[in-house]
Amino acid sequence: MDEIYYSLVDWSRAQFALTAIYHWLFVPLTLGLSFIIAIMHSIYVRTGKESWKNLTKFWMTLFGINFAIGVATGIILEFQFGTNWSNYSWFVGDIFGAPLAIEGIMAFFLESVFIAVMFFGWDKVSKKFHLLSSWLVAIGSNLSALWILAANAWMQNPVGMHFNPDTARNEMLNFGEILFSPTAVYKFLHTISNGYVVASLFVVGVSAWFLLKQRHILFAKRSIVIAVIFGLISSLFVAYTGDGSAYDVAQTQPMKFAAMEGLYDGEEGAGLVAVGVLNPEKNIHNDNDDYIFALKIPKFLSVLAFRDANAFVPGIKDLVNGNPDQGIEPVEERIKRGKIAINGLAEYKIAKNNNDDVAAAIAKKDLEDNFSDFGYGYMPDKESIIPPVATTFYSFHVMVALGMYFILFFIVILFFALKDKLADKRQLLKLAIWTIPLGFLASELGWVVAEFGRQPWTIQGLLPTWMSTSHLNTGTVQFTFMLFLVLFTILLIVELKIMLRQIKLGPKEERS
Repeated sequence: MDEIYYSLVDWSRAQFALTAIYHWLFVPLTLGLSFIIAIMHSIYVRTGKESWKNLTKFWMTLFGINFAIGVATGIILEFQFGTNWSNYSWFVGDIFGAPLAIEGIMAFFLESVFIAVMFFGWDKVSKKFHLLSSWLVAIGSNLSALWILAANAWMQNPVGMHFNPDTARNEMLNFGEILFSPTAVYKFLHTISNGYVVASLFVVGVSAWFLLKQRHILFAKRSIVIAVIFGLISSLFVAYTGDGSAYDVAQTQPMKFAAMEGLYDGEEGAGLVAVGVLNPEKNIHNDNDDYIFALKIPKFLSVLAFRDANAFVPGIKDLVNGNPDQGIEPVEERIKRGKIAINGLAEYKIAKNNNDDVAAAIAKKDLEDNFSDFGYGYMPDKESIIPPVATTFYSFHVMVALGMYFILFFIVILFFALKDKLADKRQLLKLAIWTIPLGFLASELGWVVAEFGRQPWTIQGLLPTWMSTSHLNTGTVQFTFMLFLVLFTILLIVELKIMLRQIKLGPKEERS
């Protein structure tokens, strides 16, 4: 029975991951391209030059193709909370549902209304109102991300709520605390700026193709200048918000932070691994080296985690077994308190059914005193709190390396663009085309770090992943997994074919 149950959990996770991965192929391009279009549209309205209008309309067409398919995958993703994760939805639906509802009512409504004006309002509404529609679509797209990312951030760091033992549900106490927690702020800013980088790489890469083909030269040069400036500013902001996000993770999810660095044995003045290979033989039961090879930046991990070069950064072994010298208690103690909380909830329900107010009050106090470790009560053993270390470590370091590469890439492209020598740099133009998929890769890896790194939790400290699923037949989830795999792959292929065809055609008014 246990094997069947865990198979259901694994397939449910796989289906959600599949949908999220495909959906996130479309979202970053939507977030960034919408603002690039708004900037180009503003230049057209200011200058009145038809060449800027042609430029705006071309990128707007590609945006529309991407937006339509992104919406389709996003709807399916939200439905899965009710179909595959109903226990999770019951436990926190009062909190998680609020930002998703706001996203649908306000942000998505804003996009849906003004996207029609943006696409079909040429020469039908005033230029200023038409320009306003472009900016409102960009703002609406990013507001959609705000509410969804706030909901995800709450799962990583549950704040602004309390648990109601009468309904066995978490209820919202302070929406502002949920929306403006450091976790939510950094997650939102880091994610949307990442989308701006992805879109900028896309525009630069497509424009580089036109330069290589010696077509629409002025169009391509202008697109590159707009995108590369936008991309460079965004990539620097990604680095800044990434630093803040890592600091927040160190405070709220120390196990994830340790996994990001593959750090088993905590240390003072810990160095940050710039390049490294994990030792596959390393675990919490031996004293093997953490890495086969590692090039570290001295003390920088301590600075990143605590803004103190000599601070102690706990490792996986410290967080599992405890470290009295650093005030870190063993996980087994948290498991004990979690079981007390779970037992308190069960006894509270029994006492309430028996109208025993005294027993109910005692049980409720046990629950409330230990609720912060509620989820630990479901852990089968102390090692269950360790996430997939290798996946988290390599995803994090490849993502960071790509982020640094993007900054250098934008600087080089901008240098030659301002010198008006970019068209002669054929190898650099080819590199720009191949950099497009790297942007998407870095974006996906960011989500791998965020979601794999917080395992085994659906809600940090409160609800393990295996307690979150619906009571479904495993075969049903397997069937829908394959169905979605086929459907999403077809959608991706269709988008790529339509986009490639549109790119080959070039700006409509400039076709030869």
